[in-house]
Amino acid sequence: MTSTPDAFASPRAAWKAGAVEALGVPAWVLGAGYIGFGALAFDADFSLALALFSTMVIWALPGQIALIELRELGTAAPALVLAVMLTSARFLPMAVTLLPLLRHPAYRPWHYYVAGHFVAMTGWAVAVRRCPMLPQEQRLPYFLGFATTLWIACLAGTAVGYFASGSMHELVTLGLVFLNPVYFILILGGEVRHRQGVLALLCGAFAGPLMQLLTPQWGLLAAGVLGGTVAFGIDRVWRKKP
Repeated sequence: MTSTPDAFASPRAAWKAGAVEALGVPAWVLGAGYIGFGALAFDADFSLALALFSTMVIWALPGQIALIELRELGTAAPALVLAVMLTSARFLPMAVTLLPLLRHPAYRPWHYYVAGHFVAMTGWAVAVRRCPMLPQEQRLPYFLGFATTLWIACLAGTAVGYFASGSMHELVTLGLVFLNPVYFILILGGEVRHRQGVLALLCGAFAGPLMQLLTPQWGLLAAGVLGGTVAFGIDRVWRKKP
């Protein structure tokens, strides 16, 4: 195996490096967002155990907010589960593109199932950038160190927000929740290095407001399908140019 300048001393050292990197801005921003979620959960009469469990198993703010809103509306359990699943469908292509980067004969299949649970926007963006520069056997530990640290920070944020709900204004709570999407946009904008990524961001930016005006109930899903399809088509035409 050929090492790279970014190689760590061992897989254990790679795990620690991922955890340390996550403890900076990523953990603070995501933790702050989950403080907002914890406050929303308290206001919706969720128990602390249920709020923490949702963070533990869903770990995606859009899905968890949908869970709260639909539960308050009295939505039937099957429809509620389906809605949460649809909000998390974006993680499937992310996992498909990331997991091949993490594979190494030293790890068993269950390691990848564990890694699949921790695929989220921040961890995915960082891993896609960093993992190709690491030796193959250090990539999975690095990703797990980074992602599990963020997961723990989000659990802690949920608990803090739940207990601090009474002392926070509603606008502060909503501001903390929407801090995460802004951070994700900045991450993706900073990671874009190829034409496909630029086209996807631009087409999504135009399709989002348009679809929201046309069909507020399906705006987000429609914008993703429309923006991604148009970006893919433009890229295909661009490639065929002489």
